Amino acid sequence: MTGLARNSFVHVAIAVLAMGSWAVFANRAHPMPQPLAAGVVQGALSGAITFVLKRLLEVLAARFSGMAALVLPPLIAISLSLFILTAIHTLAGTPEVLATIALPTSVTAIYSFLYTLALFHSRRTEP
Repeated sequence: MTGLARNSFVHVAIAVLAMGSWAVFANRAHPMPQPLAAGVVQGALSGAITFVLKRLLEVLAARFSGMAALVLPPLIAISLSLFILTAIHTLAGTPEVLATIALPTSVTAIYSFLYTLALFHSRRTEP
């Protein structure tokens, strides 16, 4: 089980399926193929964001010191994610953009803050 938990492909696949499904659900009141298109778009975006997010936070955390290393990396990551999700869904014609991006943005925020906190603590405890 440990191998699967550390496998980036598994994380990306789960993000694609979970957030793509969420987008279909969030747009369910609209006629097909709009919910399906929103799901495909969100699935692809979530997969890409998941693939890049961990490394982005590590790079950003290393560039800052003090409290900035704790606060700025997640804020930058969340802002970028929010901008990308909003722009792409708007361009794709997703009917319920806010509902579609609410859950993925929340997950990104929670992960970003928790992972940055872990990086911050590990950097402070290193000799």
